[in-house]
Amino acid sequence: MVSCLGLFGLASFTTVQRTKEIGIRKVLGASVTGILKLLYKEFVVLLLVAFFITVPLAWLSMYAWLKNYAFRIDMQWTFFLLPFFVIAAVALVTVSFQSIKAAIANPVMSLRTE
Repeated sequence: MVSCLGLFGLASFTTVQRTKEIGIRKVLGASVTGILKLLYKEFVVLLLVAFFITVPLAWLSMYAWLKNYAFRIDMQWTFFLLPFFVIAAVALVTVSFQSIKAAIANPVMSLRTE
């Protein structure tokens, strides 16, 4: 929950910083889906970087912890991939509120206030 609030704050900050850019893109003919892809791309890159940093660390620590047991399980790739998809879905839902709000806003209002 705390990480979702932080992600929501980061998404809010990003959309406020890029309001003028989004308005100009909409005036020049960008679609809502194109703007959403632009805003989502930044967060997906952050998630992928975090995934590729944490998976080897998690695998090594789990391997070291599990080798002390007489009966142990083999670690499978689904132990890491399924939680990544769940976290990515939660992150995109968290970011979606601010992104959709910025994408469907009237570009004239965002350009007039600057």
